[in-house]
Amino acid sequence: MDPLRRSPSPCTSRPPSPRTPPCEMLGHVGIEAVLEQLKIKAMKMGFEFNIMVVGQSGLGKSTMVNTLFKSKMWKSTLPGLGVPMPQTLQLQSVTHIIEENSVKLKLTVTDTPGFGDQINNDKCLRPLDIEFLQRLCRTVNVVPVIARADSLTIEEREAFRRRIQHDLRAHCIEVYPQKCFDEDISDRILNSKIRDRIPFAVVGADQEHLVNGRCVLGRKTKWGIIEVENMAHCEFPLLRDLLIRSHLQDLKDITHNVHYENYRVFRLNQSHALPRGPGWVNLAPAPADLTATPGPWKVRWQAHDSSDEEC
Repeated sequence: MDPLRRSPSPCTSRPPSPRTPPCEMLGHVGIEAVLEQLKIKAMKMGFEFNIMVVGQSGLGKSTMVNTLFKSKMWKSTLPGLGVPMPQTLQLQSVTHIIEENSVKLKLTVTDTPGFGDQINNDKCLRPLDIEFLQRLCRTVNVVPVIARADSLTIEEREAFRRRIQHDLRAHCIEVYPQKCFDEDISDRILNSKIRDRIPFAVVGADQEHLVNGRCVLGRKTKWGIIEVENMAHCEFPLLRDLLIRSHLQDLKDITHNVHYENYRVFRLNQSHALPRGPGWVNLAPAPADLTATPGPWKVRWQAHDSSDEEC
């Protein structure tokens, strides 16, 4: 046998493949300690999460944010108190540090005061909302909700949900979680259930009431207490689980690896630093007559294919 033509060693730097069996280890090394190191580092540094709430005045955006994190995050401004309504472009942001079980979260909430307040078009997905969502879904993760769901009956709520889902599909508006980012069968099953319930019908409340000997978050009406965390009353628990308990890190990863990279390429294209080519990204709203639009994941794969370091 030619000594120069040796068979490759089973321990190689290439990623494992179906034809490449994993390297057989002869003893304990301690690789699992990496998880503990990452945990310690994350506990020291904490986490960051940015969220923007969009909607016209009076929908309960401030109350929803306070309910979501069970904190007095935002103070709402009631209309009709002689305070001039700010314009749409005057965004307001507030940052808080929330700590729970020694885990710190730096939360930044951005509000859009006065959004669409000069337009009177109730009981439908307004043209302003459609135009705004078409642009927004290309730069951030969009999670639509039905606000003040306690003002609708169960039948009205379901009919309204199906109508919104139809409008989102008709206008090619991608909402989170996107189908293209389902990594395995378990993610596909979970995210399919979430997509079927979007938009979530939510009710916000930041006051506790005594119900059957226990304190619950809810709204007191003349018919009784509407419990925020009771699935029989609203779907706020689904929204909280999606944003915090199950998909928070995935939201951050997609924002950083997909949306931000698309935005970065778009800005480079604007500055003429890159020629128009396969990496060109157009963030303008897609025409209504197109049945399919190129998604942001194509740019991510192109970036990976063109980089030898990430292979």
